Amino acid sequence: MTEKQRIREIIKGDTSAFGYFVDTYQDMAVSIAFRICKNKVEAEDIAQNSFVKAFRNLHAFKRRSKFSTWFYRIVYNTAISEVRKSVHKTEFVDYKHTNLKAAYSEFDTSAGIAEKEQKQMIEEAMSKIPGSEAVVLTLFYLEENSIKEVAKIMGLTPSNVKVKLHRGRKNLAKVIKKENIL
Repeated sequence: MTEKQRIREIIKGDTSAFGYFVDTYQDMAVSIAFRICKNKVEAEDIAQNSFVKAFRNLHAFKRRSKFSTWFYRIVYNTAISEVRKSVHKTEFVDYKHTNLKAAYSEFDTSAGIAEKEQKQMIEEAMSKIPGSEAVVLTLFYLEENSIKEVAKIMGLTPSNVKVKLHRGRKNLAKVIKKENIL
């Protein structure tokens, strides 16, 4: 079943069909939100709120673009709005109750651990560049959206997206070199 068919089914009343979209786009929605708000819990809330908004406004989806483009635009706008609303919130972490040993299970191979560490280092480097650049890099490289789609999602011109991609790559390279990551 195509996404357009699923959307028609949802609009007709089959709300369970929306689960496909949640399963398909949840990880990237959280990732986009995280790039903007820099807080995992907030990013998860933003993603959830974005799914609710998308579900409620599915009838307004014009199908001129891919669902992902339309949805990621909702995520991006929701995240920007939340960041603007929030006053400096601090998060308390009780380190006495964190289980650091659980982070590595006995089933992790050295290659798997190295891959996790590399991803963590890239995440750390991405967190040190401007949020809009991190979002552009994420949408373009990880989600494999075209420049035109990234422009629609972020409300920018294609030229702006190209500039942000260039600056993002340059800034990411500086951070990686400075921090001696990878």
